[in-house]
Amino acid sequence: MISFLMEKTHNILQKFFIVLFVALLSAACKESLDQAPASSAELAIADVSGVLSVERAFKQRTSDVQVEGKGEVVKLLSDDNKGSRHQRFLVRTSSVQTLLFAHNLDLAARVEPLSVGDTVEFKGEYVYNPKGGIVHWTHKDPKDQHQAGWIKHNGKLYQ
Repeated sequence: MISFLMEKTHNILQKFFIVLFVALLSAACKESLDQAPASSAELAIADVSGVLSVERAFKQRTSDVQVEGKGEVVKLLSDDNKGSRHQRFLVRTSSVQTLLFAHNLDLAARVEPLSVGDTVEFKGEYVYNPKGGIVHWTHKDPKDQHQAGWIKHNGKLYQ
């Protein structure tokens, strides 16, 4: 009887350690993937449409890539009038990430009325910075050298 109980206990412990090992291995692999920088091949297949999520571009410190997303306007900034005029505002896309938008007013209409708390959807070119990043090219490129971007606010498309 004792031999039978010892064998049962051994089998249960063996199964427990196998499950524990698989769980730890899975967690280690996920952490490794989360921290690994993206290769150009990974970026190319990141999304079938060729557009990265803002969170992924930020996490991978990627610049000059098309991103698409949605967020809440958290601050309106003064226009940048040096060179091409740009409407500037901050959008929070997640609990940890805020983006600076530089929307070219020489090539697209001003997004208005725009207020803190409004939701905007967008597509544009992302540039990494440690504060969250910048989104620009939120309009059509008259020279066709950049993919067209846009901002959608209150059902209206600005491009």
